This record gives sequence, structure tokens and C-alpha cells, in this order.
Amino acid sequence: MAARKELRTVSMEEVQKHNAEDDCWLVLCGKVYDLTDFHKAHPGGSKIITSAAGMDASAPFQQVHPADIAERLLSPDVVIGKIDKSTIKPEHVVAAPKNDDDEDENQEPIELDVSQMLNAFDFEQVAKLKMNKEGWAYYSSGSDDEITLRENHNAFQRIWLRPRVLVDVAKIDLSSQILGFDTSIPLYISATALGRLAHPDGEQALCRAAHASGIIQMIPTLSSCSVDEMLDARADGQIVFSQLYVNQNRQRTLEYIQRIEAEGVRALFITVDAPQLGRREKDMRNKFSKQGTSIQKADETEGKVNRDQGVTRAISSFIDPSLKWEDLQWFFENTKLPIILKGVQCAEDAVLALRYGCAGIVLSNHGGRQLDLARSGIEVLPEVMAALRKEPGYSKQHFEVYVDGGIRRGADIFKALALGATAVGIGRPSIYSLAAFGPEGVERMIEIFKDELEMCMRLMGTPSVAHICEEHVITRNLADHFATQPRDNLLLDTYEPIRTAAADKTKSKL
Repeated sequence: MAARKELRTVSMEEVQKHNAEDDCWLVLCGKVYDLTDFHKAHPGGSKIITSAAGMDASAPFQQVHPADIAERLLSPDVVIGKIDKSTIKPEHVVAAPKNDDDEDENQEPIELDVSQMLNAFDFEQVAKLKMNKEGWAYYSSGSDDEITLRENHNAFQRIWLRPRVLVDVAKIDLSSQILGFDTSIPLYISATALGRLAHPDGEQALCRAAHASGIIQMIPTLSSCSVDEMLDARADGQIVFSQLYVNQNRQRTLEYIQRIEAEGVRALFITVDAPQLGRREKDMRNKFSKQGTSIQKADETEGKVNRDQGVTRAISSFIDPSLKWEDLQWFFENTKLPIILKGVQCAEDAVLALRYGCAGIVLSNHGGRQLDLARSGIEVLPEVMAALRKEPGYSKQHFEVYVDGGIRRGADIFKALALGATAVGIGRPSIYSLAAFGPEGVERMIEIFKDELEMCMRLMGTPSVAHICEEHVITRNLADHFATQPRDNLLLDTYEPIRTAAADKTKSKL
């Protein structure tokens, strides 16, 4: 790789001279950036950048972004130099904004203990109260009418169980392997962007919780923590995988792959279902109301900013929409890491992934956040396994299939394994449990999944993961879809839902 140019030292006196929309410098994490052109396409709107022109905006920047994201995503040409920290005075520093929720005098304190959480849905209820509205809208939203978002879990409810009896189930073994690496349960933490919207420690907290629970974490490309922060959070010998959005600048992608491979990341999950990010209207609507300004309206009129796409616009511009099957050869030539395609949604593409030499696939519709009315991963699983078994050279040991989306019960894990999956990924449950109770919440959430899966396996007559097979499930109605669906009491109420003082107070006013 080419040597990086030596950065010149810049004083705050010089930075302050560039404090206008058409001449906009900012100090971010020790470096000076010229964002004159970039601010017009910023997903949060121009004003959030231009209002800090000529200032040190590191504090509000680091509330959401990892320190190295500007270096990873922006052109090196926008880097002016490094700031002379001795020249920074208090009046040059932009303070981090307070959350609207911090100023809500009517919000009751949430007095709950993590031990009171009895299922994955409980964490979601608490997270909704604890997260600020931007974070909640971003994580909870699905695309368009959110039909696929709901379908991801509803599909599991159309799979019924066939228990076997008089089997010795005194001891239940939940342990398994993913890509040859041990895991205490066939479940991994899937990559989710911007972890600090849930908790100040973001992806670092998820990494520590994964290690404490004996499972594997997949770190995201678009993280809140820097790559160094995430990898430094690992314990000795801890296994982590990495998710990858392929950059339009292939050199940036190569540098990222070489870095994580050198640091001991053990697998590369390439996201292939996002050449453009979906319309997540809950998030979009929230972003519009928060950031609307006259400056932005002028940019929109001139066609410079499409703010209808909210925060997803920046990600869409980062991802290469031209990525195709033939490009996989470039990855095989540039890394020895096993390559898994994340976001496969039909049997034909599963077979192609096998033929091109991938180590596996994730059946996923991106948590219902991309193409609405796409099928759930669990529904696609039977057709994928049937097609793969017809392929010469296929074996489950050398080509693994994972499912994510909608997993909220241990029985959901059981159903996925019965239909041929090696393991399942969880995204929102990890974020919601992190937002609700920090790393301890994530550990508790995984413990609940273990308890539920152990009970399910015992009642199903399967003492180990290896005993779970297709004969244990009934899938006759799995592919049935209904235009209107009955009220899902499990999802909305969880039989006897966790109650909070804030929730009860709100209910009493209705």
C-alpha cells in the first residue's frame, strides 16, 4: 500500500477563518477536514455541519460515529491536516447535544432489574423507553408497510412441532460449531450499524457480552466504534467475524479486508442484499422533522440532497451497487478468509454461492428493512436446502446455511436447525437488550435463549443439536401468506407483558 502523506499541523486560528457554507472546515477527533462539498450530501442535513463550521465538533460527532469513520469513508483529499491541540480554547469546542428524552420532565424513571426479563420481547419494551427517538426509529423501522418486518416472526409461528417421547433427555447439550469454531449455542450476534445509538459502549459492549456468553459476534462495517476499539474489546482467543459492505472504492475495501484479516478476524460476511438501502419511513419521517431547515430546502430544490432517504442515503452512496457474481473472484484472490454471502433469498442464488466457492450463506431480508414483501429467511430455508442437496459436492460440513430475522424464542432456533440451518443470527434482540441494560442485558438475553432452547429440546426428545432433524417440524403451512393477519398477541403483549411505571402512567391517560 502507498505510504500515507505527512499531515501538516493546523492552528484553530486558521480553522476559524473557514466558517461559512461555501468554505467549511471542521475539527474532528484531532484532524481538520474541509467539508465544503460533503455537507450538502450529509444524511442529517447541511446545518448540522455548517453550524459548527470553523469549530471543533468532535463531541457531537463521537456521540454517533466511530473516530475513524471519516478516514474510512471520506476522500483523503478533504483532510487538511492535524489540529494543534494547544490552540484549542473552550469557545472553539461544540458541546455534545442532550437527548430530547433527557429534558422530558414527565418521563418516569424505569425501575426494573435485568432479572425480571423473561423473554426477548421484554427487552424491547424497556429499550423503547430508554432509547432516544432517533435511535428507536432507526432500529425498530422496517421498509415501506413493514409487512416483511412482521412476517419474519410470523413465519416461525406457522411451523409446528412433532415431539418424540421416551428419550433420555436428562442432559441437554446446546453446544455446536460455526465454521469450525465452538459456540455454546448455535446462535451468533449479527452485525448492526451504529451500536452507540443503543449504548455508549456500542459494539465493544456486544463483544464483551458475546465472550461472556460463549458465542460469536459479527462486527459491522458501519459501526459506531472504530475497528481498533472493537478488536481491542476481544478477550484472548475470542472469535469474531466481520460483516462487509463493499465500497465503490475497491481499494478501501481491500485495505479493510487486509486489516481485519491481519488482526485475526476469522470470517468475512459480505452483505449482498443492499445495493440500495430500503425506505424505512419511520426513520425517514423522524429525520425530516428533526433536521428540516431553510438551508436544506435550498439544497433539495437544486437536487443536491435527497433527504427523503434519511440516514440511509449515506450508506447507499458508500455501497457499490454494481457488485456482481463475477466480482467474487476478486475477493478470493485477496483474502484467505472464508467468504459467506449475507442476504441470499432464493434457492437459485444459494446454489450459485456454492458453485462460486463460498463457505456459506445467510438467508436474510435485512431484518425487513430492504424489499417489503420479500419472504422470511425461515420460509426460504426449505427450498434452499432441497436445492443444495441436489448439487454435486455439497455437504453441510463445507457449506453452512444460517438464518436471521424474526428469531425471538428458543423454539425459533430449534425450527431453523430442524430445517437445515447450522446456526441463527440475532440483530435487534442484541441491540434492544443492550439499550435496556447494557452488556448485562445482552448476557441475560442470551441466557434466556439458552433456557428456552434447552426446554424445547428436552420436550422434543432431542438431547443434542445433532439430534434435531426435519422430522421434528411440520411446515405444511409455512409458505401460506395472508393479506390481513390476525392480531399477534405474542408479539404485542407477550401474554403477561412486563410493566413499567412509565407505561402504566401513559395507559391511564388514554
